[in-house]
Amino acid sequence: YEPEDRAVTAVEPSAKMIAQRPVSNARVVQGSAENLPFKDKSFVAAMAVLTGHHWSDKAKGMAEMRRVARGPIVILTYDPAFRDFWLLDYFPEIAALDEAQMPPMDSYSKWLGPVEISPVLIPHDCSDGFLAAYWRRPAAYLDPRIRAAISSFWKIGDVTTGLNRLRQDLDCNIWNKRYGAVLGLEERDCGYRLVVAP
Repeated sequence: YEPEDRAVTAVEPSAKMIAQRPVSNARVVQGSAENLPFKDKSFVAAMAVLTGHHWSDKAKGMAEMRRVARGPIVILTYDPAFRDFWLLDYFPEIAALDEAQMPPMDSYSKWLGPVEISPVLIPHDCSDGFLAAYWRRPAAYLDPRIRAAISSFWKIGDVTTGLNRLRQDLDCNIWNKRYGAVLGLEERDCGYRLVVAP
């Protein structure tokens, strides 16, 4: 097996998650970011998408990405200092969780050397399903199916109080009075950042 022969090789630690993957041309290998099962310089580039906060040793995971890539390292992450998102008013536990688990943005240059960091604007109709995907569709967060796909909600546990407040504010038009300005936006900075190390 030569990694260069494939467009994408995914690494996933969970056999259960691997079994749930849809059929695609991407190869998936069971492994962890801290101990990538590849030779040095096996790939043209390495990418991590909203995953670094789950790593047990972030510095080692970044070093492993650098080891296996001949070219750039690209990371989609979240800035834990970002607070301009109305959802945090209903679930302040999410902000506390992000502070505890998300690396500060200055960590990336310590791990990878010079980096370029830029905001990733989220379109109003984003269908990916991550935490801020529904920033212009507040009622979506009331749907248990949507929350089940967002790790922040199951990590903070009981979200009943926040959901009740959100539901009541939507019913009484309070949400619209406080946050309705976002309804006129096509895209928005919700704190996601693209980190690129050459």
